[in-house]
Amino acid sequence: MPKLKKPALHTRILLGMIFGILAGIIVKQTVSDPHTIDVIVSWVEPIGQIFLRMIFMTVIPLILSALILGIAEIGDLKRVGRIGLRLLAYSLIVSSVSVLIGITMVNAFRPGDSLSTETRDYLTEVFMEDSETASRNAEIAKERTVGNILTNIVPKNPLEDMTRAFDSNYLGGGLLAVMFFALIFGIAMASVDQEKTAPVKAFFEGLYEIVIKIIGYAMRLAPYGVAALLFSLTVNVGASFLLVLLKYVLIVLGALAIHQFVTYSIILKFFAGRSPLQFFKNTSEIMITAFSTSSSNATLPTAIAVSIEKLKVPKPIANFVLTIGSTANQNGTALFEGITVLFLAQCFNVELSLASQITVVFLCILAGIGTAGVPGGSLPVIVTILVSIGVPGEAIGLIYGVDRILDMSRTVLNVTGDVAAATYIQRVEEKAGHEPVGLPE
Repeated sequence: MPKLKKPALHTRILLGMIFGILAGIIVKQTVSDPHTIDVIVSWVEPIGQIFLRMIFMTVIPLILSALILGIAEIGDLKRVGRIGLRLLAYSLIVSSVSVLIGITMVNAFRPGDSLSTETRDYLTEVFMEDSETASRNAEIAKERTVGNILTNIVPKNPLEDMTRAFDSNYLGGGLLAVMFFALIFGIAMASVDQEKTAPVKAFFEGLYEIVIKIIGYAMRLAPYGVAALLFSLTVNVGASFLLVLLKYVLIVLGALAIHQFVTYSIILKFFAGRSPLQFFKNTSEIMITAFSTSSSNATLPTAIAVSIEKLKVPKPIANFVLTIGSTANQNGTALFEGITVLFLAQCFNVELSLASQITVVFLCILAGIGTAGVPGGSLPVIVTILVSIGVPGEAIGLIYGVDRILDMSRTVLNVTGDVAAATYIQRVEEKAGHEPVGLPE
């Protein structure tokens, strides 16, 4: 008898989500004794919390390693010269557009506002330390000014910000300051002689690979963690949260589609001199690979091959732009993170001022550089942004059950954006009469 093949991880996560919801509904409808329900939840809930803690413990090392390495690669202007500058400018501008699309969509439709009072109270009780903490975090988020943000973003002691990053009573920069430290460290490392910084770079590369492996371990727990989290939520508030979650998913997919087929079409038509229809036809293999693997890194060989063979992008430009872009040009991830952060803020009734929303935009753009190009790589970064605006990082567990389909979709946008960037760089270089020499092949 042939051995049954184990379902793919995303299938198991989806099954975990369905099982958790159904089990929660059954318990809520059949068990009338509140004490019995509390006992059941007390046994199930730790499974979800262990999964969340596995994600949390990767946040600091991931930010440091991924952001430092991402910035160092882009910032090595001595080696890549004008193309590096153009790619950096392109990434910043297009990522800004993607985040603004996402934030506009979530502000226009406000899916978190349709959450019932009962559900919102439960979320606050479970994820916030107490009601006083919730109120204080909300007020801090509302009252933050540009001056406060700029002051706190520069850490006096990066180690203190790392150790107290999840302390709601800490008035320093926290995770935001850690990101700033990583940014400055990466820029400085890029400007120092490579021979002298080689051991440092090797250390962070090793740290990055270790963190990615730990995220992989956490992903193995994901089906059980998602089932436990959604079971507890459903038992306590019913299945009403599912409709709110559906609105969130549709908004993310709609925003991704707008950026994919409107923004990129404009870039291709007016800045890269290409037919959008022909481009999307030629890159269909890339998009299918990205959707199925949910990994920019895994799609990289296919993206390079198609860009060179079908789109006729010079090999040096394709290699350089797509390799850097697989880590540092994550438009879809930045868009997704912006929507997710504002949606969860709405769920916890944290109203963000204009300054706080600008902070979210900045962090999402920066996180697009420092997000791992692997399945689940954006979740620790979202935790970073949530904490910086007064929303509990544990809230990430609320959307994890639907993250896989969104991860697959935003990876398509990420990889398509990398290839569009390569065609744009090619057009600019050709118009300027430059040969793509001196780039790594």
